[in-house]
Amino acid sequence: MPEMPEVQGLVDFLDGRVTGLRLDRVQPVAISALRTFDPPVDALVGTRVRGVARHGKFLDVATTTDADESLHLVFHLAKAGWLRWYDTAPATPAKPGRGPVALRVAFDDGSGFDLTEAGTRKALAVYVVRDPADVPGIARLGPDPLEAAFTRAVLAGLLAGRRARIKGMLRDQSVVAGIGNAYSDEILHVARMSPYATAASLDDGEIDTLYAAIRDTLADAVATASGRPPADLKDAKRRGMRVHGRRGETCPVCGDEVRSVFFADNSLEYCPTCQTGGRLLADRRLSRLLK
Repeated sequence: MPEMPEVQGLVDFLDGRVTGLRLDRVQPVAISALRTFDPPVDALVGTRVRGVARHGKFLDVATTTDADESLHLVFHLAKAGWLRWYDTAPATPAKPGRGPVALRVAFDDGSGFDLTEAGTRKALAVYVVRDPADVPGIARLGPDPLEAAFTRAVLAGLLAGRRARIKGMLRDQSVVAGIGNAYSDEILHVARMSPYATAASLDDGEIDTLYAAIRDTLADAVATASGRPPADLKDAKRRGMRVHGRRGETCPVCGDEVRSVFFADNSLEYCPTCQTGGRLLADRRLSRLLK
């Protein structure tokens, strides 16, 4: 799943290429991806892009009509979605039901992009709204961990009284925006913290460590993504992972073997030596540590 750093990379790429351009075509190809009907998609045609922004994992192409009204093309790439950029957009419309294309967009300079989604489980979502806050997922977002307002005190307040495991709390978009499965693994490895630790149990020193790990891990990943074209972002993410997706490989910090815990539709990765005092975490279905 694209997370904050990759989404920010896409935002930076698009913002530098489409700001000031007019939308010539906006074609929904997978109708199931379109989550709004008012304003209609056709209302975007002829609008001028005034900028591209990010809200958590949502991308927001902000446009203005000739009557100076704001319209936003907002999309969430979900688990298997991506953006395919064209310096010269295809002239022919995409055919519904054939291939992975969910939305096709073209600009007045001839460039454009497709939103694509692999697999059979479709969750990519597209919205046309007058205000980004009209998108339910954006309205529910917690603070962005790279904004200046996300202080150590803010994090401590979010942790206080929560009995949830820290891994799940970091992934909860209503608590902290933009972090998903991959970067929560990376943050907890940097913090040398068990993914099964309870949020409310962290002491002041552990909160300090977690806060620094969140800020530094995400800032480094955003810097790595910056300036890369969409086609390069996924590989750059994989190369930068220390433990996520590296089951059976060697921990780059201590040399122990990276281990996994499997869930119904994903897994987490961690280093026993760095994060759990050498203990192996049990399968989630057992809900306990192996002794």
